[in-house]
Amino acid sequence: MVEIRPIQQHQIEQAKQIVTAVCLEIWQGVLTEEDLRRYDSMSDIENVRSHYFDNYGTFLVLVDNEQVVGTGAIRRLNDEVSELKRMWFLKEYRGLGLGWKMAQMLFNFARQEKYRKIRLDLVNNERQSEALKLYRKLGFYFIERYNDSPCTIFMEKIL
Repeated sequence: MVEIRPIQQHQIEQAKQIVTAVCLEIWQGVLTEEDLRRYDSMSDIENVRSHYFDNYGTFLVLVDNEQVVGTGAIRRLNDEVSELKRMWFLKEYRGLGLGWKMAQMLFNFARQEKYRKIRLDLVNNERQSEALKLYRKLGFYFIERYNDSPCTIFMEKIL
């Protein structure tokens, strides 16, 4: 049975494996696992309690028979603005409405925390065209750069 629920300590390594697998899929032929580790230490996942839960955020996992198969999170940018982070699903779990469902759960969490907006960034349209389509359907619109990440697409949604 596929469920979405808050990450547990014993699922941290699985969550990191999901992020790694999907990133390597997106950057196939361009990025190695070693390159990815240099670029992204995933310290936010490693320290999920302090980075998300203790800082007015959350980190959810998509679980199928106790195996993590997807991730998604909300982190605080300021009192009114949150950020959608780590929304990664294994290929066989995409296109089934599960991303939409997780996004709605994350939006509900953000509303409960009294955030007024939610932002996200994407590397580019070429590598993440399906994600961009999903975010547009979810009501995100393009905005100016709001961080110093290597991403080229920046989006926001009013909650």
